[in-house]
Amino acid sequence: MFGFLNCDKPIGFSSRDLVNIVQGRLRGRKVKVGHCGTLDPLASGVLVVGVGPAARLTPFVHEASKSYHATFRLAAESPTGDMEFEPTVYPDHPIPTAQELASACRTLTGSIEQIPPAYSAIKVDGKRAYLMAREGQDVVMPPRQVHVEAIEILSYHYPDLQLQITCGTGTYIRTLGMDLAKAVGTVAVMTSLVRTRVGEFSISDSVSETQLRENEIESMLLPAAIGVSHLPRMIVHPDECKRLANGLCLGSRQPDTPGVADGDPEHVAAITPDGHLKAILIQKQSSWCPKRVFPG
Repeated sequence: MFGFLNCDKPIGFSSRDLVNIVQGRLRGRKVKVGHCGTLDPLASGVLVVGVGPAARLTPFVHEASKSYHATFRLAAESPTGDMEFEPTVYPDHPIPTAQELASACRTLTGSIEQIPPAYSAIKVDGKRAYLMAREGQDVVMPPRQVHVEAIEILSYHYPDLQLQITCGTGTYIRTLGMDLAKAVGTVAVMTSLVRTRVGEFSISDSVSETQLRENEIESMLLPAAIGVSHLPRMIVHPDECKRLANGLCLGSRQPDTPGVADGDPEHVAAITPDGHLKAILIQKQSSWCPKRVFPG
């Protein structure tokens, strides 16, 4: 049991709910399970679940780029930025043109500074921000740098706007929509959100909650190497696999394939010639040393 489940989380389920379903199907077996990147209950779409040793790959999968379909209602806002609360509507706000929105989209791509919503799971002074917000406390959220690869307008019929967004880890989609609205002189509330891709895991290939309950988990597992396809790869042969299994480094080598990101890689995936993930490597001086080692 070593791989990933590409799940299609339904609306109304928490990310933990899907993990609980998988754990229930594996009851009686000592198998670790963990999800890679939380989706709010009001959102649906791709939720990657690591099974067995793949659960230790969660932080690496989380680094992969993600794609979303999101809809927003302009000239409306709510405390949470989504439809958890009834939004307040502002009929006197200006109506932006499609060209104005497209121009604003371009200003929000690349490396940008974003202030996460107060109703988020980020910890402030050791406490979840959304808990503080629900208690009526004023929550000051620290800004963060995020990377937005692209924002495409799929449809616009005022006041409803549908976007396709490709971005890096840590990006809050509802905040992105609200910042877009602010750039054209209005406000916005997110009305729906679907995560359509995490790295190579696509919603078109995902399994439903019903399939998780009815099918054998083993039959739906995808190879662990898929979860780290965005990392540079180094092909390792049997003698090198033995070294890694014993905690030994591989010496000075260059990765056989580049990763998605430019520059010197922080981590490299060690892959056997038949495509199995053997280890995650980290560079120490001039050598590549094991950070995570996997069976097989």
